[in-house]
Amino acid sequence: MSNEKETIKQQDLEQETAKVEETAETTEPAEGTEPGTVESAEQAQVEEPVDEATELQAQLEEEQNKYLRLLADYDNFKRRTKKDQELAKQFRSQSLLTDLLPVLDNFDRALAVEAKSEESASLLKGLEMVKKSLIDAVTAEGLEEIKAVGEPFDPHFHQAVIQENDPDSEPGTVLQELQKGYTLNGRVLRPAMVKVNE
Repeated sequence: MSNEKETIKQQDLEQETAKVEETAETTEPAEGTEPGTVESAEQAQVEEPVDEATELQAQLEEEQNKYLRLLADYDNFKRRTKKDQELAKQFRSQSLLTDLLPVLDNFDRALAVEAKSEESASLLKGLEMVKKSLIDAVTAEGLEEIKAVGEPFDPHFHQAVIQENDPDSEPGTVLQELQKGYTLNGRVLRPAMVKVNE
């Protein structure tokens, strides 16, 4: 009976020793640490915050890029709006001046008539004064007459309606102006209708 008890105690002791050895193997770092050991678990915990920090850094850079793009878009919008306002101010009277061009043409036709009496001469003088004040007003807005006669033909400013052969003039020179052309602050409102030398 005592032998049996000693055998059971010895078996229990061997089992406990085996358990302790197994526990020691899993807790003690071995060479080339294998997954599941204490050291690899600590490394996993250390790597996790590093990945989180990298992810946060990437998010921060992305937000900064979005902010910079938005800032650049806003600057472009401000610049474009300012340019549009300047153009609108510069050409605000374009439609009115375009409507006034036939009036200027009619003044030119009226003043081209020869005065045969004293009354018609004074009437023409009055028309001339009205035309001068109108010209001063439209010139203040930026309207300018396009030079034509004697100038080389420029399709940007002249519209050729007749060609004529004049040996005394250079080829491509404007010989006669049939209708005056005008520009508004450098922009052509109406090209001059001209006769050009071949």
